[in-house]
Amino acid sequence: MSHQTGLRRGRRAATATLIAAAAAVALTACDAGAGTQGAGSGSGAGSSASSAAPSSAGSSAGAENGGNGGSGGQDASQSASQGATQGTSKAPAGAGGATVAQTASARTAASASSDTSANRCTADELGLRLGREDVGAGNIHIPLVFTNKGKSACTLTGFPGVSLIQRDGQMIGKPATREGAAGKPVTLKPGGSAYAVLHTIQDGLKDTPCWKSPYLLQTYPPGSKEAMTLRTSSPRVCGGEFTVTALEPGTGL
Repeated sequence: MSHQTGLRRGRRAATATLIAAAAAVALTACDAGAGTQGAGSGSGAGSSASSAAPSSAGSSAGAENGGNGGSGGQDASQSASQGATQGTSKAPAGAGGATVAQTASARTAASASSDTSANRCTADELGLRLGREDVGAGNIHIPLVFTNKGKSACTLTGFPGVSLIQRDGQMIGKPATREGAAGKPVTLKPGGSAYAVLHTIQDGLKDTPCWKSPYLLQTYPPGSKEAMTLRTSSPRVCGGEFTVTALEPGTGL
């Protein structure tokens, strides 16, 4: 009995040892798994950090490229800057153009008859148009018609100032010179008209070349300080001949 009891005790001890060994192995495996998992977590954090880093680097690179590739942006800003510079460089020309236009207006106004009468027709009371062109014997005559748009009668006396203007505001040639006598005051009732005749000649009659066709006709009624303009390509002055008569009643030819 004692022998069998010893065997049993030996077996139990061996079994206990095996169980303890198995438990130790399992515990080691668990620790290793946890370490690996921790390492994995650390690796995941590292990979997140490294994936974020390239992204930041990419952003930095993008920013650098934006700074360079701002070759595109830089070129665009340079183009915009150049455009602004060009726009600025045109400003003096615009200012010069305005000065030229003012000079043209002053010369046109100076060519009109003076009229200080209290009931003279003002520019804002008048309508303006060109009448039918009359061509004959190498001459071209065109009525310049003023119509009273106001509610009361007014008068026009003498010569209007007339000049031809190109698109940039510069005068073409010179203002029309006066032709004939000054005439008498013309009273315009509401709706009534008066006219002056513009005169030039046909191309080829003189060696003097023709002027450019106008973009605008500018005129100052007698005594007016305000200009009136008419969009027209007529008359095209040739031979250096450009005259205007004094105002008469009616609408002309």
